[in-house]
Amino acid sequence: MITGMRTDYCGRLSRADIGRNVTVCGWVSRRREHGEHLAFVDLRDRTGIVQCVVDHAHDLRSEYVLAVTGTVRERPADTANPDLATGEIEIGDATVEVLSRSEPPPFQIDGRSDVDEMLRIRHRYLDLRNPRMHSNLVKRARVNAAIRRSMEAAEFIEVETPTLVASTPEGARDFVVPSRLHQGRFYALPQSPQLFKQLAMVGGIDRYYQIARCLRDEDLRADRQFEFTQLDLEMSFATGAEVRAVISTAVAEAVEEITGVRPAAMPEITWHEAIDRYGSDKPDLRFGLELVELSDLFTETGFNAFKAPAVRGLRVPSGGDISRNAVDDLTKQCRRWGAKGLVWMRVSAGESPLDGARSAAGGRLAVTSPVAKFMSDAEIDGVLERLGAEPGDMCYLVADTWRRASGVLGLLRLELGRPPVNEGGLHFLWVVDFPLFDDVNADGLPAPAHHPFTMPHTDDLETVAAASTRMAAGGGFDADTLLEVRSQAYDLVLNGWELGSGSVRIHRGDIQQQIFDLLGIEPAAAQERFGFLLDAFRFGAPPHAGFAFGIDRLAALLCGEENIREVIAFPKSQSGADPLTNAPSPISDVQLDELGLAIVAGDGDGELKHSAGDGELKHSVNDEEDES
Repeated sequence: MITGMRTDYCGRLSRADIGRNVTVCGWVSRRREHGEHLAFVDLRDRTGIVQCVVDHAHDLRSEYVLAVTGTVRERPADTANPDLATGEIEIGDATVEVLSRSEPPPFQIDGRSDVDEMLRIRHRYLDLRNPRMHSNLVKRARVNAAIRRSMEAAEFIEVETPTLVASTPEGARDFVVPSRLHQGRFYALPQSPQLFKQLAMVGGIDRYYQIARCLRDEDLRADRQFEFTQLDLEMSFATGAEVRAVISTAVAEAVEEITGVRPAAMPEITWHEAIDRYGSDKPDLRFGLELVELSDLFTETGFNAFKAPAVRGLRVPSGGDISRNAVDDLTKQCRRWGAKGLVWMRVSAGESPLDGARSAAGGRLAVTSPVAKFMSDAEIDGVLERLGAEPGDMCYLVADTWRRASGVLGLLRLELGRPPVNEGGLHFLWVVDFPLFDDVNADGLPAPAHHPFTMPHTDDLETVAAASTRMAAGGGFDADTLLEVRSQAYDLVLNGWELGSGSVRIHRGDIQQQIFDLLGIEPAAAQERFGFLLDAFRFGAPPHAGFAFGIDRLAALLCGEENIREVIAFPKSQSGADPLTNAPSPISDVQLDELGLAIVAGDGDGELKHSAGDGELKHSVNDEEDES
């Protein structure tokens, strides 16, 4: 039994409580008049709603806070509410104590009407009373609890890492904090605990985990906020496969906690296969529409647009009823995604071809396409056969490099086939063997696909060493060869959302130096940026590997939400502002003086400058710095 003001929660009362005298506390969800002397009040707390029959004399309004004492009794059969967990009972002979009055709320709290999101965030304390929001936060708490149970069962140690750290490049901009005691110097808020958890491995922690708050100054979107929460872990003397097994178990237990069903074993595919089949390194497996290789059909083509390194295709079953205007819009979209164009073929039955259609596949099929006249019969037949086309289908082709053609068709696949977030079940996938390098940057150096402590694939170590030796000797590197080098990095994907990433880390000094050489990081620069980690590695670093996944994203998907703001108690808006507290906000001149900062006029929102001892350092608030 609950102690304090109340004896019971509203939503937990049932027929078993009939005859009991109870006290419940909560907010007035709804009031209905009943004759001259009585009123029905639906009282809401975090567990649900119960109907209370109260004296009409009470002046009770929406969102008043009440303590109601009365006797649980059965509702008359004709007034029972089957849609309510407490719909068979009510609290009668009720006495009411008004604990707090409320002004009329700016929107309905029951969630029955759409409310502007900015208004909801501005009054988030009211929005949290909405049963949907409350349910989401409860589920999120249960996800955290399930993760902790899984980590403890696997003998991981929870370690808290610092919030004020040195600024180190990890792929996004840091949020920086000026130091009062060391003017001219700045802390950064952690983008992740990456370096500290690796230090924990050197310290013999062996199995570390943390439900960590991280901050990155990057553009916001549906699955990204400035502040986010992740499960962060690291394991010594472990392979990537062992890390993936631990993460799979933790995620499976979180899913089972919320859905009651444990997900099946999570399959693995390589990064190359993911791009080749789905055009994405975070493929959504809830639907088909796989990409198909067509390049060999056009080795001798006379169609100039298909004289490209790769020609790739996508078939949309029963997609031939799309309008020409819609196809034109898709073509424009593909160009915005980087394609030179989009070739489409509408497939019909050969016996009754459409106007302008060209017979194909031995007369069984016909195709309508503005480029059909440039293609041979063998090419058209080959495309239809390779794609498995049938009457009523629509086929789309893109010619470009393998990577770009795949990427554009991958985005088109999502545009045409992706179901809503709460449909199609939960489809997990491990993507492994990511490239070690993304491309060649403007300085002519390999651009890392991950942080510089990611271990190359075992089979590619000799290639890395040879390239490093050539660069050290001034011989440059073979970009095509180096871009084929794989890493021991891996991602966990759920329904097309990247839940998280991890890798085996470099623990050997010789390999680390090779990577630094290839990235053009001089020893002095490496020492300045990562010295505390490199110094620690001189004292016996164990082989180690780790991972981190976003709890916000996992919770959103388990709650069937498209936007992670719906599972965060107090989120920022799409613009990064907080309309609840009006952050970001100016600070006082006194605070600026203490920090050695001054606001001066700038081209945009202003420029910050601070005294730095022997000179002046300036940091423009509008600088668009390259992401490392």
